[in-house]
Amino acid sequence: MGDDALSNHLEQNRRYWDDEAAAWHGPLARDHWSQAEPRWGLWATPESQVSVLPGDVSGMNTIELGCGTAYVSAWLARAGARPVGIDVSEKQLATARAMQGEFGIDFPLVLGNAEKVPYEDNTFGLAISEYGASLWCDPYRWIPEAARLLVPGGRLVFMRYSPLFAMCVPSEGPASTNLSRGQFGLTRLDQGNHVQFILPHGEMLRLLRSCGFVVEDLIEIQAPQTAHEGYAEVSAGWARQWPSEEIWKARLAG
Repeated sequence: MGDDALSNHLEQNRRYWDDEAAAWHGPLARDHWSQAEPRWGLWATPESQVSVLPGDVSGMNTIELGCGTAYVSAWLARAGARPVGIDVSEKQLATARAMQGEFGIDFPLVLGNAEKVPYEDNTFGLAISEYGASLWCDPYRWIPEAARLLVPGGRLVFMRYSPLFAMCVPSEGPASTNLSRGQFGLTRLDQGNHVQFILPHGEMLRLLRSCGFVVEDLIEIQAPQTAHEGYAEVSAGWARQWPSEEIWKARLAG
């Protein structure tokens, strides 16, 4: 398969975020930017519970891969890091710039894709993605790119849907207790007007190791008892029994 066929997800996903999702991200972005403590993912899991960020990022060069409205980079900037955000959606970045002006936080925002980042090798101490490149980019492209960008000993942290969720969510409607697709061959999910990528655990582990990463943790998130009712794709009741999302933490050997 040629590069054009392999990369068609980038254009599909750019259109999706520019044409459909950007409109409702303003209020949500403001909520994220204003949080005193980072809260992650669908169930607003607090940083104090999962320790996604390294203990001390002061002065660290960081990159958010698929930054969207860049609230993760804003959290890092407040902690003293020197973040860069990259995203394929111009409208998402426009919202991010509006938030920078509103909150008085400035850092570079790059229009581009996380599978080919315009920065030199060994530039960043942390690469991070919360439902950015980790879901919307080809892992066989963005994870080697993250490895290229990181200094030896640099950290890669990403959050995504869990493979179990991907196997239980049908083409329409929320995740159920039935398997809707198989695990073998699970990689790319064509969702009509956008494309998502979810590798099974074994395949993800082998990919990370092949890129020089040592996996330090895999946190499967459970929705709390106090969670709101849920989302169109998954209910809180389902996510209290099975993980709808997960956080990977890895370190580049060297």
